[in-house]
Amino acid sequence: MQLFYNADITKNTTQLTFDKIESKHIVRVLRKKESDILHITNGLGFLFEAKITVASDKKCIAEIISVEEKPKPWQYYLHIAIAPTKLNDRMEWFLEKATEIGIDEITPIICNNSERRIVKLERFEKIIQSAMKQSLKFTLPQINKPVKFNDFINQDFEGTLCIAHCEDQEKNLLKSVVNPSEKTTILIGPEGDFSIQEITKALEKNWIPISLGESRLRTETAGLVAVQNVSFINQ
Repeated sequence: MQLFYNADITKNTTQLTFDKIESKHIVRVLRKKESDILHITNGLGFLFEAKITVASDKKCIAEIISVEEKPKPWQYYLHIAIAPTKLNDRMEWFLEKATEIGIDEITPIICNNSERRIVKLERFEKIIQSAMKQSLKFTLPQINKPVKFNDFINQDFEGTLCIAHCEDQEKNLLKSVVNPSEKTTILIGPEGDFSIQEITKALEKNWIPISLGESRLRTETAGLVAVQNVSFINQ
């Protein structure tokens, strides 16, 4: 199945007009023609089947012929708050792979030791959209605006709250604190790890210190290990 994404389509939509870039891709690259069927999601758990009525590479138009609700295949809710990596491609790799495995929400957090403090959110959104389509998922993860660590930690959260850090302190294995089918939020620090002050503040707010294993992991690897562990725990 070739899956397309359109955020504006709803259950009440009867006709969809693709923009020039998408139209060119459909007609010229994929060589779709009138009466061919397209599969589209709005990232909100719906699959739309549409028939092309105008196969123009400048304005492709399709008629919606069926709508199917497609609940996400995992029962838990996972929110990863992760410090953006110094190299953008490493962060993009995390976003892509996390989306393929299954994640609900991502927040870039700016920490004391962060080497990157400005992110291109629009680029991140495109990476996530592409990964959702490639992995044939119908729920688009929410990507939030970057937020400072202190502002993030001072919010009210539900579910299990975890902070993964590298300091030589008593920590729990992630599998021992995550409960299946529940909401989990996990903090992943920058290349230089969270500062002692940040770790202390998180512990004061009852975030659970966790270990992701014996190896010292890169930020993006730690994030993906956390995503994969939560997925395994819920299988």
